[in-house]
Amino acid sequence: MKPRLIILSDLWEFSGSEWVHDYVNILESTFEIQTYDCCSLAEIDRSNLTESTIHNQFINGGVKNAVKKILEIETDKVSVLGFSVGGTIAWKAVLKGLNADKLYAVSSTRLRYETQKPNCLAKLYYGEHDRFRPNSNWFTKVLIKEKEDHLMYSEIDFINEICDEISNDLTVI
Repeated sequence: MKPRLIILSDLWEFSGSEWVHDYVNILESTFEIQTYDCCSLAEIDRSNLTESTIHNQFINGGVKNAVKKILEIETDKVSVLGFSVGGTIAWKAVLKGLNADKLYAVSSTRLRYETQKPNCLAKLYYGEHDRFRPNSNWFTKVLIKEKEDHLMYSEIDFINEICDEISNDLTVI
């Protein structure tokens, strides 16, 4: 039986995001994969689809809603890959009891406000040019990707690199 990997979207969900298919196509031979749209989990009102409006909804209760929902849905052991707000939701879910052995958060800039670390292997990835990334002293597993920005997770070179790392981490607990 394959280990489970859940993938949590960014602010923009996965519709129209072709890059998520690259992750799934690479990782599905190793993992049983479940993808989650963070806007749905957070019960975000999508009638006004500006980045600022969506972001504010996540900050003002959406993250909390998404954490609660993911804890209700996912009761077995999983590994988690989260993009932007998806990584923040995953981090908070693990702190609240999500049974995760590994957490990969990419461009999850809101984590810079966190003071507690999850009880699992956690690797964080940020672009060198992402102005909201945490200070590299904030957490020991922050990996800065040179010459990259916030949306680096949609680029095929990064996708291949992180998928290789996730697959290689299967033996790490």
